[in-house]
Amino acid sequence: MGDKANAHPGAAGRATAADHPASVRNVVLVGHSGSGKTTLVEALALTAGAVNRAGRVEDGTAVSDYDDIEHRQQRSVQLSLVPVEWGGYKINLLDTPGYADFVGELRAGLRAADAALFVVSAADGVDGATRMVWEECAAVGMPRAIVVTHLEAARADFQEMTRTCAEAFGADDPDAVLPLYLPLHGAKGPDGHAPVTGLVGLLSQRIFDYASGERKESEPGEDQLPLIEDARNKLIEGIIAESEDESLMDRYLSGEDLDFKTLVDDLERAVARGIFHPVLAAAPAAEGARQGIGTVELLELVTGGFPTPLEHPAPAVTTPGGKARPAITCDPSGPLVAEVVKTASDPYVGRVSLVRVFSGTLRPDETVHVSGHGLADRGHEDHDVDERIGALSSPFGKHQRTLSSCIAGDLACVAKLNRAETGDTLSAKDDPLLMEPWDMPDPLLPLAIQAHSKADEDKLSQGLSRLVAEDPTMRLEQNQDTHQVVLWCLGEAHADVALERLRSRYGVQVDVVNHKVSLRETFAGRSGGRGRHVKQSGGHGQYAICEIEVEPLPGGSGIEFVDKVVGGAVPRQFIPSVEKGVRAQAAKGVAAGYPLIDVRITLLDGKAHSVDSSDAAFQTAGALALREAAADAKIHLLEPVAEVRVLVGDDHVGSVMSDLSGRRGRVVGTEQAPGGRTLVRAEVPEIEIGRYAVDLRSLSQGTARFSRTYARHEPMPPQLSERIREQA
Repeated sequence: MGDKANAHPGAAGRATAADHPASVRNVVLVGHSGSGKTTLVEALALTAGAVNRAGRVEDGTAVSDYDDIEHRQQRSVQLSLVPVEWGGYKINLLDTPGYADFVGELRAGLRAADAALFVVSAADGVDGATRMVWEECAAVGMPRAIVVTHLEAARADFQEMTRTCAEAFGADDPDAVLPLYLPLHGAKGPDGHAPVTGLVGLLSQRIFDYASGERKESEPGEDQLPLIEDARNKLIEGIIAESEDESLMDRYLSGEDLDFKTLVDDLERAVARGIFHPVLAAAPAAEGARQGIGTVELLELVTGGFPTPLEHPAPAVTTPGGKARPAITCDPSGPLVAEVVKTASDPYVGRVSLVRVFSGTLRPDETVHVSGHGLADRGHEDHDVDERIGALSSPFGKHQRTLSSCIAGDLACVAKLNRAETGDTLSAKDDPLLMEPWDMPDPLLPLAIQAHSKADEDKLSQGLSRLVAEDPTMRLEQNQDTHQVVLWCLGEAHADVALERLRSRYGVQVDVVNHKVSLRETFAGRSGGRGRHVKQSGGHGQYAICEIEVEPLPGGSGIEFVDKVVGGAVPRQFIPSVEKGVRAQAAKGVAAGYPLIDVRITLLDGKAHSVDSSDAAFQTAGALALREAAADAKIHLLEPVAEVRVLVGDDHVGSVMSDLSGRRGRVVGTEQAPGGRTLVRAEVPEIEIGRYAVDLRSLSQGTARFSRTYARHEPMPPQLSERIREQA
């Protein structure tokens, strides 16, 4: 790997199909927005010979961030796969967005990868969101390495950044986060900043100079050796501490000079097992250079120290009906099990699915079983269908390069899977399987939309269904109470991209309208009403009179109808008509147009005519009676209250609790959570938390998470209730 004295394989051109899982490396790049992930991917592709010096493919388009929306927003908004070859290995680089709104794309990248490169900026440090992703990777044992970028920035300090990383990522074991290289600096410029020109390998004690535009290796000078001695000793001790060889520490402490190969082999094992996390440095290539600083070392680390798909445990599988099945293995000759990790629409070829094959071999033009379950609450219906796949290809920027097959452990794009959605499982049609889904955040920012014109209305439904098929972090809701179409998103940027995709990809223009919550009405006290519907205009008339009493019930009781008519004042056949009429009126509301709930309506008396009474007449009389009862009573407007659970760092607990109180919330409890966090439980009116997903991120610097569940409806404050009545 990156510190092997004589390991410097040449670039191997562009990626092709892998021939064995052992030759594949799937690596996801993680880091906050602006940390330099996309620049690093382009630098690695340049070093591997996959792009030109400008980081572009043949037609001049970018290898990553090639989408028009990304160009306009100047940031990554989707997962991008950049496959390159290096030293006989195929490396699938998965570039993920760093902005919190696109965490669904990050989750997809983590699912498809076997190891992670955490990219941190020497200019910005480590943010809380990146620490949280690190903890998630640690929980599942995913191997990780750290790459420090932006070393050219003023006041950038690699050693200080290494200490910051050890504090942020090595809380349990700081000696597991150590540098493999130290940057070498050239002469100071007019601004007093000395640019990074190369690296010194701590294990090999070799100089790797990039000043000429290509890596050149040499012996360190006598004046340089003392500068790296302490860091080298600490690195060796850290490697030995994580080694499975218990005699190695004794040999080291006794003064034995451990050979280079032994140290590198132990380092590779510790990295692959996810217990040691090397820190490396990287800088983009200078103008005219063929290699960026640190890119060769990174590629060697990936190929030598990161695990193969054979070493990565596959997710559990069941039958579509939920019956457990034996664990699958990464065997190209095994049963086919693959997963759609990303879905996109192409204007020319239709839907394109990025697939990770976990078992078996995927081939063009074969029929596979497509199974998707568990996302019905987000607008994704459960489905099990057989589909014939189209061509297989390897993506490279906007281009697709045809593949003859895709073996277990590799990734490929599949065309013409019309029913496949992100998260779906592909398996053999005669042995359908379903993979355990990965964790997806709940979309908690509502976006109420309506078609801009009649032409847009005709295309809206199809456009929205395609949108949520691509992105399972969106949820589509057709609210029956408010009659609104609501697209639930993760944040404002997520919502902006959704609207842009509707317009640019699917030709649907929509207007954003105010999101409404599902209010209700109820009686504050007992009241009575008389409904009289008597009309005679020649011919068959209408005659129905009924008297009712309405009284409030406890929350959650709904509407209860009671018949207390005596003496046949209302004929038996018309009593259901009265009930139908009052229930229909209750659904329409009696004060501000919101459904009436939690009341008992008792039919006490009435009158009928032997000829003119009818079902329709008594329905009308029942509705009139309920309206009259409401006119003489105090009506409460009820608002939905949500149970909100906020997981927040201890430093921000006070701000969060104060903010919840300002939203008319009631904090009902707090409890300590692991990692220096607190779980705050509160009950908050839903009308107050429409933008809470955005506001909480600002309050907590992006480190807090929250969930919400409906608790109940309860009366609104009089002043707010009156304002809503006036608007109605």
